[in-house]
Amino acid sequence: MTAKPQMPQATSVYGEVRHDWNRQQVLDLFALPFNDLLFTAQQVHRQHFDANRVQVSTLCSIKTGACPEDCTYCPQSARYDTGLEREKLMKVEKVVEEARAAKAGGATRFCMGAAWRSPKKKDMPYVTQMVKEVKSLGLETCMTLGMLTDEQAKDLADAGLDYYNHNLDTSPEYYGEIITTRTYEDRLTTLGNVRAAGMKVCAGGIIGLGEGEKDRAGLLIQLANLPDHPESVPINMLVKVAGTPLAENEDLDPFEFIRCIAVARIMMPKSHVRLSAGRESMNDEMQSLAFLAGANSIFYGEKLLTTGNPEANKDMQLFARLGIKPEEYQQYQDEASVEADLQAQITEQQNDPFFYDAAKA
Repeated sequence: MTAKPQMPQATSVYGEVRHDWNRQQVLDLFALPFNDLLFTAQQVHRQHFDANRVQVSTLCSIKTGACPEDCTYCPQSARYDTGLEREKLMKVEKVVEEARAAKAGGATRFCMGAAWRSPKKKDMPYVTQMVKEVKSLGLETCMTLGMLTDEQAKDLADAGLDYYNHNLDTSPEYYGEIITTRTYEDRLTTLGNVRAAGMKVCAGGIIGLGEGEKDRAGLLIQLANLPDHPESVPINMLVKVAGTPLAENEDLDPFEFIRCIAVARIMMPKSHVRLSAGRESMNDEMQSLAFLAGANSIFYGEKLLTTGNPEANKDMQLFARLGIKPEEYQQYQDEASVEADLQAQITEQQNDPFFYDAAKA
């Protein structure tokens, strides 16, 4: 008689935050049968999140094109002829207008991206003002501006920036195949400056660059073994843009992408795992599998910086079909508001017929 395969015990083996992953442990996760991997990831996901809530962000390109870096996937690099029209830094008023529209469309976080190697001194007053104005609308704020010094990170934090995005892109071993104009250590230094300034970290990578499974494992190890896990982990699927060196890359097997989502969820159980670039080419079924695998954040709207994204109403239609609702953003002005909200939650639980009060037992 054939022995019944043993299912992974997510509640006892996985689900705890740890920072000591090694490559073999991660490769073992990737090697799990697909159904077992998704089952494990979903169990871990439900330990820390409402499985039917997804955080919704909108991304705005506040300065497009003419970037001096040589990232081989990026149409914004000045080194490649992709037909992208270069644009100067947007005016603050225009950014605020875009943020208002994003909020009206259901976004709770507004992300602002600029195609820079790093911000110049003359640019900082404008970007910090953008943060203050967008924050005043009741939105979470995020920026990606390239590398940051510790002083620049502090200026953004003082302006009220919630998140800073700076992706690692791939593993340290494969990184040199993708970028040569900045080092892996440069990226880690920026993440350290962001964390030291008190901001939350948004850091992930890109799948489909030509990397192997060991490199995907290496990327996730770098993220999960940081002193603190990134609060947001974007998993991008390569968008092949004509004119870039990776335009002719082979298409990525969708199941390999879903595996990466699931492994990221298991390794970083309390982080939001975001479906980012490449979502336009995913059908509803693939996106649904990604949510099942533990993705719980998306970019919402028609464009991600310079590449397409599913239209907002299509996203909401999919959410309705799946019974998913956008995650709510609670903005507190003072400690009293925090205490009032917590008390309201306690009262709601006490009114639940299944609530058990151990103090009265």
